[in-house]
Amino acid sequence: MKNILKKKFKLNLKYVYSENDSLSIIFEDNDILLGVVGEFNNNLKELEKITKTNIYSRGNSILVKGNLDKNNLVKNAIQFLTDQFLNNGTIEKKDIISSVNKFMIDEKNDFSEKKIEYIIKTPKKSVIPRSKKQKNYVRALKESDIVISTGPAGTGKTFLAVAVALTMLLEKKIDKIILSRPAVEAGERLGFLPGDMREKVDPYLRPLYDSLYDLLDYEKIQKKIEVGDIEIAPLAFMRGRTLKNSFAILDEAQNATDTQIKMFLTRIGENSKIVINGDPSQIDLSNKSLSGLNHSKKILGHLKEISVVDFDHIDVVRHPLVSKIVKAYSDKKTD
Repeated sequence: MKNILKKKFKLNLKYVYSENDSLSIIFEDNDILLGVVGEFNNNLKELEKITKTNIYSRGNSILVKGNLDKNNLVKNAIQFLTDQFLNNGTIEKKDIISSVNKFMIDEKNDFSEKKIEYIIKTPKKSVIPRSKKQKNYVRALKESDIVISTGPAGTGKTFLAVAVALTMLLEKKIDKIILSRPAVEAGERLGFLPGDMREKVDPYLRPLYDSLYDLLDYEKIQKKIEVGDIEIAPLAFMRGRTLKNSFAILDEAQNATDTQIKMFLTRIGENSKIVINGDPSQIDLSNKSLSGLNHSKKILGHLKEISVVDFDHIDVVRHPLVSKIVKAYSDKKTD
């Protein structure tokens, strides 16, 4: 595996188009070919099903039979999956789904070495933005002092922000990651929660833990939490603080009031970044008009130091059905 990973970004695939509407994708390295097609060709079967094409593995090549547009779709998808395998040594089903994301298909030269700047390398995996807006978001996370992002579930708002923050911490560009969110119940009354303060708020902060554990070993995350390199706290705990050499992320910001978001943003100190994430369609406040997320975009979006990224259902990278669900609910509101 180590020998394969050393070949990152140096592998050139060869493409041969035939007159009978077929495309041959030729690999120079059979080990990489095997990693891309998967055990029993399972990756190709999944890609075949999604793209509605006929795909075969023959010798050191992959043969695609379809029209020109479908062949090019599969061509770009195979290149994406090859890059994914070279970076992470594995391919998951979600990677196959993302490989046919229309942004990845439409962007010419998207698979050139220029895209290396967007890759977020963490100890457990390399994270690759899967749409044009995700690329813009990653660029904003790296270049802007404050980023405000909105959009539906599954668009990578929290995961990408945590990934960038973690790499900056490991590279010692910052001293601390602070992850926060409002402790607001999602339309349910949870009642009394037992335990100390941390145990009481942990259920609200669980998605932030999940993102961390997906990027770094559990033991290492726990160690960094214990020594204070990573702090996970409810929004109410942020008042009165000044954040220096920090990367602070406010998740589920649609459930924060205008005053709370202003309070969080004004915590920013020297060599710090602040990210505000939320989904305006999932406000759990009893009075939805109290949500300050959209208001913060309107009054701060013109500042050059602040980047605003608005995701849509087409940027969803979870199960493809999630995108359809989000769109259906969005369409219902416009009826």
